[in-house]
Amino acid sequence: MLNSKAEAYLEECRQEAVDLLIQLAQIPAPSNQEEKRAVFCREWLEKNGAQGVYVDEALNVIYPVIKDEEPLEKQKLAVYAAHTDVVFPDLTPLPLTVDGNLIRCPGVGDDTACLTALLIAARFVARELRQGSLKLKDEGVLFVCNSGEEGLGNLKGSREICRAFGKQMKEFITLDGPMDKLVTRAVGSMRYQVEIRTRGGHSYGDFGQPNAIARMAQLVTKLYQIPVPEGAKTTFNVGTISGGTSVNTIAQQAQMLYEFRSESRENLKYMEEHFMELIHQAEAREDMEVNLTLVGERPCGGDVDENAQEELLNRARKTVREIVGVEPQENAGSTDCNIPLSLGIPSVCAGAYYGKGAHTREEYVEMSSVLDGCRLALSLVLDHFA
Repeated sequence: MLNSKAEAYLEECRQEAVDLLIQLAQIPAPSNQEEKRAVFCREWLEKNGAQGVYVDEALNVIYPVIKDEEPLEKQKLAVYAAHTDVVFPDLTPLPLTVDGNLIRCPGVGDDTACLTALLIAARFVARELRQGSLKLKDEGVLFVCNSGEEGLGNLKGSREICRAFGKQMKEFITLDGPMDKLVTRAVGSMRYQVEIRTRGGHSYGDFGQPNAIARMAQLVTKLYQIPVPEGAKTTFNVGTISGGTSVNTIAQQAQMLYEFRSESRENLKYMEEHFMELIHQAEAREDMEVNLTLVGERPCGGDVDENAQEELLNRARKTVREIVGVEPQENAGSTDCNIPLSLGIPSVCAGAYYGKGAHTREEYVEMSSVLDGCRLALSLVLDHFA
């Protein structure tokens, strides 16, 4: 449980946490275009006393808290992260309204409420370190406002953190999702862009020429006839499809985005083999061209020390029970934890808000849950301090 000083701090910033969430939520941050949120988070941390904050090449905002006697690259680390990007393409301020207890805005929950909780926790640590009231127990702590978790961001922020610090990391905790859930296993995925090109022509004068859209439709139909393998849950989806020029033009070009997912490496391999077989069949046709691009690849879990993973999960379970008052649901999912788990690093994804509508423009967060989300984040973080 949090001590009285931490509880008093949270109570002091009850309204400020809500105001911070409202301010953050309106800053546009499509995957691979998180610059504005990165600048905001870095400046906010520095303004609130965090020392040594920097932004890496992947647009991760990193606040290292380490022991003075050794350089950063030689210290064991626990990473606490929340992602800055949202699924929405907006480059202008995201529309936000407050409706009683509900804060409505695209991306306000996933993952802005969790990012808010991370920042509030980091500020408490920065303040108490300045006052000499906290000191690290063992490993150092990296606070990371990371980029690229959503969609075609392809976990770029998590990848870069693990590239830079993976050999030093004792554990990885990301904040993402509602407070009563934990993601404890990694769902891997592969994502492809498929483009088909044909000669095309006039819809009347060249009738009979191959149509790229029709050929793409045939491919999609065959993809949806692939039987999913048994065992671990395995899914597939055509997420977007586009092409053509006009209603009276035989389409010369069409493209789609296709993905398949599973927490089983074997099942991913099965789906890849069947997918590639259909692609090769399409490529063999002389009257069309097929261009295939791998646009995303997320690994499944690797060989993680079972005792270390269970110890981390027990800490997370205990914290959820204490803060939320329920036993957390545990699921497999695709999160920033995929990368560290694939490298054998104990990892868990915990949530920091209540709300609904993630990945829709109707998304909302319950304002009354914001403080408890901050409490949950701070409680986890303070396990590393005396």
